[in-house]
Amino acid sequence: MSTPIIGIKNMMKTYKLGGETVHALNDVSLEIQKGEFLAIIGPSGSGKSTLMNMLGCLDRPNEGTYHLDGKDIGKMDDNSLATIRNRKIGFIFQNFNLLGKLSALENVELPLLYAGMPTRERRERALEGLDKVGLKDRAGHLPTQLSGGQQQRVAIARALVGQPAILLADEPTGALDSKTSKEILLLMKELNELGHTIILITHDLEIAKQARRMVSIQDGQLFENGGVLLGNAAIY
Repeated sequence: MSTPIIGIKNMMKTYKLGGETVHALNDVSLEIQKGEFLAIIGPSGSGKSTLMNMLGCLDRPNEGTYHLDGKDIGKMDDNSLATIRNRKIGFIFQNFNLLGKLSALENVELPLLYAGMPTRERRERALEGLDKVGLKDRAGHLPTQLSGGQQQRVAIARALVGQPAILLADEPTGALDSKTSKEILLLMKELNELGHTIILITHDLEIAKQARRMVSIQDGQLFENGGVLLGNAAIY
């Protein structure tokens, strides 16, 4: 098997809460191959948000290692991590996180603007991104002029436009009705078939089942679908 795009080994994350130590992540190990569509499922307080922050390079563990695309994330400074987030990871959020005063096109352009891409090139790339999610004809619309499903499609286009290695989706259907949720999940499946590595964070078993692989998290420990603990004794 090829080198995984993500390799986490013995990751620990603890917090102090009311004088007690909370193990948000407890000896977590996980490998994700390029091109996988993985769902991580867990209830509130299970540690999935902490794990998402680690995977997205938004936080650092107390112990353990994290290799992303062959690079040791633990050895990087904050500026390097910011570059990794901008170039390697596309984020999709439950509440879309679109800027209300910017058009759909301008929202999609933002990561490229931060990356310093020239205006003409980033405009072309953003239009291509909107076309990919079926919204090129809505490029000039503000978020308030779009439905919830359309706003999430814009958010997906924004996540894709920097051509990241990984799409990290945090409850991407949580603010949508069931019909629109199915449409967004279908789009994510299509993106996965095109080669995108997708990590879906959810509390909903039916949503998680749409992924090609599923792991669950409970009390900071990770289990492969079927109940096998992922940690020191994990077998891949």
